[in-house]
Amino acid sequence: MAATSTTTRLALVGDRSPAVRAHVRLPGLIGALAEHDGLVVDAYWIPTEDAAHAGALDGFDAIWLVPGSPYQDEAGAIAAVRAAREGGIPFLGTCGGFQLAMLEFARTVCGLVDAEHAEEHPEAEQAVIVPLACSLVGHDSVVQVERGSLAERALGARRTIERYFCSYGLDPAYVDTLRAAGLRFSGADETGDVRIAELPGHPFFLATLFQPELADGPRAHPVVRAFATAAVDRLGGR
Repeated sequence: MAATSTTTRLALVGDRSPAVRAHVRLPGLIGALAEHDGLVVDAYWIPTEDAAHAGALDGFDAIWLVPGSPYQDEAGAIAAVRAAREGGIPFLGTCGGFQLAMLEFARTVCGLVDAEHAEEHPEAEQAVIVPLACSLVGHDSVVQVERGSLAERALGARRTIERYFCSYGLDPAYVDTLRAAGLRFSGADETGDVRIAELPGHPFFLATLFQPELADGPRAHPVVRAFATAAVDRLGGR
């Protein structure tokens, strides 16, 4: 991949499947960004089994860990999160991407080396990602957003209704640990359960349990537009 490219390059990390609705919608979102917002990005699929290979994500201006858990290679997906977090590369994690972003942070930053995802390891003693009390598959739900957060800037609102397709989320027992290590939980549902996380000081690091790629309308969801803007800005600043 040419490091001197003049086109913004976006890595879609995930195991592409026509059975995953979010994957089917992504080409239309990329087109909508160009048509309605003048945000031209070249998107490349990077399978999770390739994401951990040396140099697999070099030259990309942004990394999106897309839905589709359980991933074929959890370690590869986590490696993509770490590459973005440590490299200052704009990052968006949605649904399963949110879940593994929390897992990467728990393991790498908080030192919870035995942290696991209950979907893959249901008997794990340190399950950071656990089944939700109520499945959100196919549901729309309110998200309350913290003032002054990246999430608020991206959404342009303090309250939003978002679409989900997930059954797992962050165990509330680990919220304080992750927060103390520097993660900000900037969005929650009406009962206070975490729905958005971000990393202060990073150019753009946002993880949402909801799926902005499933939003209706001709334009891409505001979160996707903000993410694409960060990617274009990164290319312009290099």
